[in-house]
Amino acid sequence: MSDTAEKFESWAVLEIMGHSRFAGLVTEQTMGGCAFVRIDVPAVNGRLAFTKLFGQSAIFAITPCTEEVARQVAAQCYSRPVEVYAPSVQRSLIEHDDRDEYGDD
Repeated sequence: MSDTAEKFESWAVLEIMGHSRFAGLVTEQTMGGCAFVRIDVPAVNGRLAFTKLFGQSAIFAITPCTEEVARQVAAQCYSRPVEVYAPSVQRSLIEHDDRDEYGDD
């Protein structure tokens, strides 16, 4: 059986569940045997270009458009390349037990 499926590659606006919008060049990417939708968001308004990967269940809509339109939408959306969440770690979780691995004193 041959793989004749055409790979998707288009400038587009990508709408993600949770009301986030990204605009850029949309392609497909496989990692670890899983398929992802990849968007390469261009540099706009002094913000750096970045890439994000989304699983299919996170995507609400993909609207193909021209590069010009995608760049205009990217300029209007403030999408962050990375969001970091680092809760404080409880000290008890990082303290080491004084006993050796066999429980001997």
